[in-house]
Amino acid sequence: MRRIFIFLALALLLISGIVGAAKVDPAVTKAMGENNGLINVIVTFQPGQTGNLNGMGGVVKHDNLWVINGKAAALPAQAINALAKNPNVKSIILDGEMHATLDLSKTAANYEAAWASGYTGAGVTIAIVDTGIAPHPDFEGRLVAFKDFINTNTAFYDDNGHGTHCAGDAAGNGLMSGGLYKGPAYEANLVGVKVLDRAGSGSWSGVVAGVQWCIDNKDTYGIDVVSMSLGGTATLSYIDDPVCQAVAAAWDAGLVVLIAAGNEGPEAGTIGTPGLEPSIITVGATYDQQTANASDDAVVSFSSRGPTFDGLVKPDICAPGTYIMSTKNDRNGKWRQGYYQDMSGTSMATPIAAGIAALILDANPNMTPDQVKSKMMSTAIDLGDIANNQGAGLLDAYACTH
Repeated sequence: MRRIFIFLALALLLISGIVGAAKVDPAVTKAMGENNGLINVIVTFQPGQTGNLNGMGGVVKHDNLWVINGKAAALPAQAINALAKNPNVKSIILDGEMHATLDLSKTAANYEAAWASGYTGAGVTIAIVDTGIAPHPDFEGRLVAFKDFINTNTAFYDDNGHGTHCAGDAAGNGLMSGGLYKGPAYEANLVGVKVLDRAGSGSWSGVVAGVQWCIDNKDTYGIDVVSMSLGGTATLSYIDDPVCQAVAAAWDAGLVVLIAAGNEGPEAGTIGTPGLEPSIITVGATYDQQTANASDDAVVSFSSRGPTFDGLVKPDICAPGTYIMSTKNDRNGKWRQGYYQDMSGTSMATPIAAGIAALILDANPNMTPDQVKSKMMSTAIDLGDIANNQGAGLLDAYACTH
């Protein structure tokens, strides 16, 4: 009998170890084997449960990521092992890195025709989740809120420039160019959410916190559209990926979320996170061949391709993403180097698509995110490429608003 009890006890210990190990992302296990210091992790909890990461020998970075029922911290290996045995803990995932995903665009995407119909994005608010937004003259009177998860500053700024360019891609009014460099939604309001540092880098948990802030403040600031020109390497199914969970929650909360496909093409299977989330709008980039005719436009070689980590088709649509002239940030206060610069990438295509989403909401204020996505895809211009390269094709702003 004593042997039976010992056997059962050993079996229970073995099962407990297996269950604990199953909670831990293999990337965390690998980091624990290579690193004797603190490891950046996202800890999620079972429904209705929570836990305290303070006093575990590490540093808590985000203590209330309610959107994924989790917390983020830098923890030692022994703390991670202890959490893996906690029945309230659902998963322990490596807090991966996020990076910014680096004019004829208005003709290629046909948004001048949408303007002629009176749709300018007026009354719609776009949140740019990026490196920040500099107070450029082209945004004057339309910067409504700023949240900084990197340096906790309260005033609008951008110590990198990527976010400012993206803001102009979506909603610059071209003031300092005589109207030449205008985004599609040039009368939309802008909200800046800084989740990437001056080098254009950030963390998964920081992006989750930024998206969560958009959900929490969507009614306060009237946020309708969220544009995210950033991404990280996809290592998990969208079901388990915390950044995908966050953007899906924003979508379910009524926010139209657009994510850059990434710049890892032309190889297949290069869509990153959170672009692999099925519900949101993942945006690839096209090249206009420097002509005003969309018939010769094509998916640019750097634009990431599907299928996703889960074998799903992505991107959903494409927008112009090469040599886009837009607003630049000013670090010295004197605009010595001019007001604009050109950049290329799905980073540029995404806010252009976000601006077109704002035009759709200008024309149809009661549309749901699913309806906006359907409108974009059903009216896109087929470029004759496969779906895992082009999605439904090139956005047509006029067709989207009619």
